[in-house]
Amino acid sequence: MKSKILISLISICLFHCSQPEKTETINLEEFTSKQMTGVEQISIDVDLNAAIDRLSKAVTYKTISNQDREDFDTEAFLSYHQFLEDSYPEVHKTLSKEVHGDPRPYSLLYTWEGKDPSLEPALFYAHMDVVPVPEDSRDEWKVDPFAGTVKDGYIWGRGVLDDKNQVHAILEAAEMKIKEGWQPSRTIYFVFGQDEEVGGAEGAKAIADVLEARGIERFAYVMDESAPLTPGIFPGIDANTALIGIAQKGFISLELAINGIGGHSSMPPEESNIGILAEAIVKLEDAQFPYKIHPAVRSQYLYMGPELDEANQPLYAAVAFGKDDEMTELEQEFIDVMSKNEVTRAMLHTTIATTIFNAGVKDNVLPPAATAVVNFRPMPGDTPEVIIEHVKNAIQDDRISIRDISASTPATNIAEVGNAAYTMLEKTIRQVYGNDLIVSPFFVVGGSDSKHFQARDFAPDVYTITAIQLENTEEFKGFHGVNERILVEEYAKSIGFFYQIFDNLEEF
Repeated sequence: MKSKILISLISICLFHCSQPEKTETINLEEFTSKQMTGVEQISIDVDLNAAIDRLSKAVTYKTISNQDREDFDTEAFLSYHQFLEDSYPEVHKTLSKEVHGDPRPYSLLYTWEGKDPSLEPALFYAHMDVVPVPEDSRDEWKVDPFAGTVKDGYIWGRGVLDDKNQVHAILEAAEMKIKEGWQPSRTIYFVFGQDEEVGGAEGAKAIADVLEARGIERFAYVMDESAPLTPGIFPGIDANTALIGIAQKGFISLELAINGIGGHSSMPPEESNIGILAEAIVKLEDAQFPYKIHPAVRSQYLYMGPELDEANQPLYAAVAFGKDDEMTELEQEFIDVMSKNEVTRAMLHTTIATTIFNAGVKDNVLPPAATAVVNFRPMPGDTPEVIIEHVKNAIQDDRISIRDISASTPATNIAEVGNAAYTMLEKTIRQVYGNDLIVSPFFVVGGSDSKHFQARDFAPDVYTITAIQLENTEEFKGFHGVNERILVEEYAKSIGFFYQIFDNLEEF
């Protein structure tokens, strides 16, 4: 989950300053706050100094996911695995540990057997891999990005926010519970992926395949990383806000290719391979998928809308209470405004993005082939087959071949909101972080590794949130950027969050 995803989500209310003409009568009596109130605060005693030492040491393992999958540091992952085993001895005595991944087996699956096998299991996900630190950004870092520096009240380094803090907070909490003699009633799985930053095709997908093959019919609760708690993350609301992802768009990349006759540039044909392919890309970009309001957006406005400006309440209510098979004038106005901004537009339809174009090696040689890669983030129903057919109809050129080159995933199921699992998560958030914050579901336009679970029938209720408090939106720049860091005191709350949620899982 990453800064680019978060920026997209932050921008959902860029149109709040507008005052649309209300052409419909909306009953606002039921459009009232859905925020949980009066949750009693808890305090978990954490050996923070020792936990900081472990997390800061974790940063020193360069578990980097490069786009070139052959550029993979096997030793970094093996050493990190051993570090986890040495750091959390009770976890490794009590839970079974498996290593999975195809073709590289470096993802971890832990099983914490529950006392009651009849209960549906739970799963907590985090990823071990981190993005690279570009050489041209090194001078912008205040510390060595892989030194695990602790200073000025922060833990610094690549991966400390995305996402080793969550790996270690989960394990810290589990180690504490096991030392206390605690055992869960339902079986709990921990999954730590090796390649989330490049899509999770090797790690999370392989583990999802394994769990599905073992006959798990349904997970009661799945949690993955996403947006941290942050004041002002949602425009129009200055309060601290916890956004809970409830659905993700899909992912598919298609290669468009033309193979023809090359030759000398002094005798060009009427149409070059580059020209033919470029024209096809233009046709495709002109054939955008239609807009629609995703049910997750409706859920988001049902919870977030009442907290926003009063003047636009009818607009938010129209979206929140709208029907998926109808389109009212206010809903259309909602779409018209959002579609004018590239980041909010992504929430409304299957997106088309040309990301790679390759052709030619010399200025006086006509290339015999040209290829382009187009990435799509599908809405529900837009399967690979539907998308490929859409591309064919758009370009209308049989000379161009179309090939799926990705470990494509469909748009996920939509996690239920207001059920026992969602309520338990909101309660835990408020127990640890207080009642003076807004909690709301939201639609994830990017994606994280939990898509490999949530797209399957056995894990519809996947909730994504990073259990760390950030000071402000400025701290988001650490995601995939420079000076990635978290507050030391907030890391204690992250550990306390997972400690408490293990207990709260007992309630349903």
